[in-house]
Amino acid sequence: MTQSKAAAGQRLYHYWQKLHNKPLGPWLFNKILALHVPYSGSIKAQVKLLEPGRCEVLLPYRRANTNHLNSVHALATANLGEMAGGLAMLTGLGDTVRGIVTRIDTEYLKKARGNLIAKADVAIPTVTEDKTEYRVRTHIFDADGDEVTRVTVTWLLSPTQ
Repeated sequence: MTQSKAAAGQRLYHYWQKLHNKPLGPWLFNKILALHVPYSGSIKAQVKLLEPGRCEVLLPYRRANTNHLNSVHALATANLGEMAGGLAMLTGLGDTVRGIVTRIDTEYLKKARGNLIAKADVAIPTVTEDKTEYRVRTHIFDADGDEVTRVTVTWLLSPTQ
C-alpha cells in the first residue's frame, strides 16, 4: 500500500512542530517556508505561532518592504495577510484537500509603519464537494496594537485527485 503525499500545509505544520522550540528552529522553519512558497518568502516575514486554525506572523520593518511614503507597501501587507490566513487554514486541512487562492480583498485602515503582526483565527472547513469556496480573514496590527490592514482571502478548496 502506498502512502499519500502529505499536503503542503501538513508538511509545513510538521516542520513547525519539530523546529519551533529549538535553538535556530524558527529561523530554519521560515527558510523552509520561503522555499515552499518563494513569493511569500520575499517579504522575510517570521511565523511566531502556528497551529491548525491559528497563525501569527511578524513582518519586521525592512526598507525593502516600504513604499515611497516610507510606510509598509500595500502588497507586502496583502502578502502577509494571505500568508498568515493560508497557514492557519492549510495546516488544519487533511492530506486529501488542496486549495488555491481565487481572490484577495484588502482593506487599508491606517498607514502601516514599523513592525507588523498578522493574526488569523480560522474555523477549519469541511470539504465534501468537488469545489468549495472558503473565505479566510486576517487582521494586521502595528506595534501600538492598532489594526492597519484587514485581508480577506477567498480560497477554492477541492479534494485531491
